[in-house]
Amino acid sequence: MVKQLKVCRHNREIYGIVSIPDGKGKIPMVIFSHGYNGTADSFERYAEYFMEKGIGSVRYDFCGGSVHSRSSMETTDMTVFTEKQDLLAVYDTVSGWERTDTEKIFLFGESQGGLVSALAADGLGERLRGLILLYPALCIADDWNKKFRHQEEIPEQEDFLGMKLGKQFFSVLQNWDTFSYIGRFQGPVLIMHGDSDTVVPLAYSERAAKLYPNARIKVFGQQGHGFTEEAMKQAMEMSREMVAECTCQSEYLASADAGITLDGR
Repeated sequence: MVKQLKVCRHNREIYGIVSIPDGKGKIPMVIFSHGYNGTADSFERYAEYFMEKGIGSVRYDFCGGSVHSRSSMETTDMTVFTEKQDLLAVYDTVSGWERTDTEKIFLFGESQGGLVSALAADGLGERLRGLILLYPALCIADDWNKKFRHQEEIPEQEDFLGMKLGKQFFSVLQNWDTFSYIGRFQGPVLIMHGDSDTVVPLAYSERAAKLYPNARIKVFGQQGHGFTEEAMKQAMEMSREMVAECTCQSEYLASADAGITLDGR
């Protein structure tokens, strides 16, 4: 079953898409958070694949998170922290569903959505089963603080990669150290990152992996900020295996597709 979702919180409306396997029992749920100027559609293939394997998911558009967002709010009003609010609102909604196994909820964030997922995971703590990060943009604060070193240097608006950001986006990151606000989540963490990523240096994910007490990092050779078809298949299968290992419920999960291995052999 695939259906649309609307979540209203903080005077905003969040648009999402729910993918639920057939049946009546409780299932693991994964909440997908897209990257900068992306949408829920970024995770369509992941959601389809997970549903085939007996895993439910929700993917959604951050409010103001894209020029193509189907959620409310202008892009100039979006910040990393409004996106964290959106994710927590989706989590609260998902955790209240009859078919959701509340002990088996996972966050899966890509790029900026990875940063947001990492921030949310620390707050959710034991209410979250696991965290999956795909080339998480843990460099965002550092990058913008290098460009705007003082509050008076921040413009009212900044056009970045085809999307307008407002002053607040940068102001809330002033003198803000990402690694002081992530890394305390005690559950399993899977980080996937390419060694040729020119947008988010691999070193950020390597540092994060050392902070989490239960983290694994997979470095994809010759992959940048956005994976090739083959690397994406590996990332999908690694993510599925993590959910399987964490849930220990074989009846939820079908066997892995033939020909897909963790290391691409």
